[in-house]
Amino acid sequence: MNDISLGVLFVALGLLILLSAFFSSSETAMMAVNRYRVKSQAETGNRSARLVLRLLATPDRLLGTILFGNNVANIAASTLATVIGLRLFGDAGLAYAPLVLVFVVLVFAEVAPKTLAALHPERIAFPAVWVLAILQVVLGPFIHLVKFFSNGFLRLFNVHVVAQNDALSSEELRAAVTESGGKLDDSHKEMLLRILEMEQITVDDVMVPRSDIEAIDMEDDWDEIVEQLATSHHTRVPVFNGSLDNFIGVVHVRKMFYLSQFGEFNKQTMLEMIREPFFVPENSSITHALTNLQAQRRRFGVVVDEYGDIKGLITLEQILEEVVGKFTTIVPGVGEEIQASDDGSYLVRGNTYLRDINRQLGWKLPTDDVKTVNGLITEYLEAIPQPNTCFRLDQYTIEIVQTRDTSVYIAKIRELPVTNQPI
Repeated sequence: MNDISLGVLFVALGLLILLSAFFSSSETAMMAVNRYRVKSQAETGNRSARLVLRLLATPDRLLGTILFGNNVANIAASTLATVIGLRLFGDAGLAYAPLVLVFVVLVFAEVAPKTLAALHPERIAFPAVWVLAILQVVLGPFIHLVKFFSNGFLRLFNVHVVAQNDALSSEELRAAVTESGGKLDDSHKEMLLRILEMEQITVDDVMVPRSDIEAIDMEDDWDEIVEQLATSHHTRVPVFNGSLDNFIGVVHVRKMFYLSQFGEFNKQTMLEMIREPFFVPENSSITHALTNLQAQRRRFGVVVDEYGDIKGLITLEQILEEVVGKFTTIVPGVGEEIQASDDGSYLVRGNTYLRDINRQLGWKLPTDDVKTVNGLITEYLEAIPQPNTCFRLDQYTIEIVQTRDTSVYIAKIRELPVTNQPI
């Protein structure tokens, strides 16, 4: 190289550093691209996006191509730097050249290009992928040889190279939605998070309990049945004989009054119009229940336990509320389940679900063994409580305000401030 001028050597060294920067940025960009966004772009016809996905399908070949080019560039740059050092400083240049080259390579061929690629992966990956695809073909035999030995070495440690699975778990999806920032509206984000939680919610978490079922007893007087139909706030009403355990089915209120216009509304015609019940196991998830209700074209199902006893009702509206939140429809005579008091406490009904309280107030009431406020209180006290009974559960104080029959009707719950306890 004595015949080559220093100017040419410096230009060649600069080009090698740029080549090393290209491979370094390409590696970071290809690994950092959002594959789901790239897939979306590929489906719209973006050829660069399609090529990126094709190369990423075999990451060992892609990395082999990039690292081959990067190492060749760095080794050649090191050789040129040594020659330049000898030309300028003699034998002392053998010590100066590596130090200067390490700094230059780190700054201009590693850190700076990789940082840029991490910030804008698609802008780097899409143009670079065409060069990488050509190199992968040209260097095919060598890359296959490297792949053979590297994969064989990994197999010694029981590591097998397989196609990468891009499927996201529910936890990863939840994290992606949570960290979406301003890209998603808060209401849409909450709905997506609720959908991801649906598989963990069972029917007995959201059902109308047996004690709150509004139903018609066909053994009542006909005038009472008509009055109950006329004053019902529901379109469909369950029907039974004597006891809920003798469940007959479901009657459509509007159809009953349609018959009354023609003078054909009586107990016999009503029984003929009753639709047989659809039963849902209490431990099935609400997603499974929703699928079954859709398949059967039902608006609600009768929830039964493992012994076949009726536990409650699950409606299509209740399942949808788990996604979109509570509907604005208010039944007359029924107030809000959670009411704030001036002293910072909350008045809640005994049949209020603990999940709803935790979700609305951001609390952490235990929900592992019980579902409602009444269940939480009776489990803790192991007795039917009397009004004015007060106790503390973790960082919450609970006071029984009113009872009805054998259950808590109204309770007052307050969250205590968290204090730092000395260790």
